[in-house]
Amino acid sequence: MASITPSYNREGEHIGWQVAIRKKGFPAQYKTFRTRKEADAWATVAESEMLRGVWRDRSESESTTLMEALDRYAEEIVPSKKAPRQELVRLRQWQAKPIAKMFLASIRGKDVAAVIRDMEAEGKAPNTIRLNLALLSHLFTIARKEWGMEALSNPVELVRKPRLPQGRDRRLVGDEETRLLDTCQAMNPELASIVGIAIETAMRQGEIMGMTWDKVDLKRQTVTLEDTKNGEKRVVPLTTKATQILRDLPRNLDGKVWTYTQEGLRASYIKAVKKAGIEGLTFHDLRHEGTSRLFEKGLGLMQVSAITGHKDMQMLKRYTHLKPEDLVKLLG
Repeated sequence: MASITPSYNREGEHIGWQVAIRKKGFPAQYKTFRTRKEADAWATVAESEMLRGVWRDRSESESTTLMEALDRYAEEIVPSKKAPRQELVRLRQWQAKPIAKMFLASIRGKDVAAVIRDMEAEGKAPNTIRLNLALLSHLFTIARKEWGMEALSNPVELVRKPRLPQGRDRRLVGDEETRLLDTCQAMNPELASIVGIAIETAMRQGEIMGMTWDKVDLKRQTVTLEDTKNGEKRVVPLTTKATQILRDLPRNLDGKVWTYTQEGLRASYIKAVKKAGIEGLTFHDLRHEGTSRLFEKGLGLMQVSAITGHKDMQMLKRYTHLKPEDLVKLLG
């Protein structure tokens, strides 16, 4: 049986209740609670698990706050992430919440759900919230697998995630492609080349900007991407038009294909779209356009996936908006 006794500070003031469980075959367990009700509840669960043979030591997870765990996560895990700076931004958002003061073992699904509602009230987008939840979920996984907290449950698995909005279906229409490329050419020929490559290859902006000449094979018409979003190497086939765009480019001494920086490209693209009189066309929409064109050429789902790097087939289907006239041609 558990022993539950009052706990006092040095001044003799009653500050809580101490639980002591001594059972043969298990290490002695001691824990102090603010109320008798909490002490009774913990003792009942612990003794029940010992009797059923499913007890695990929770001492570390019950004495580690989420704030402390987040600090450790930032030090040990974040540096190895694909986008560490973005991950740190999400981590700081959790540290700013009251839940950060709670012990890991005490965090329940309802506590995480409360944070979700708070983020929604702040106006955070569903995908932003889902990314924040992914970080918290991974933290609990790491705590269980690598930090010796095997008995810790993952509260993120118990909550409903915000529903994502319908995927964007923005494509180039009418003469938008010509207007955009002409405007880019007038601003900077390299900008036009980057936009052309985006449309022809369906590569992500980061993948395009990370291209180096030693990974471009104009003879075989391929570009090898060593650094992709999902962390896997990918070889992208180049269309005749994409190959010609690259063949016409000057070679930079540093080995990079482009002189633009990510930030510089972003600013120039936004300016070009505005000057061309085009509304609602993001750079990522060019990847959407390129992906759709691959399907319109008759390529299958797996073939397109190999080119674009999509791992989620459902996500890939969202990017596919085939033009009726092209489907008619395929049907014969």
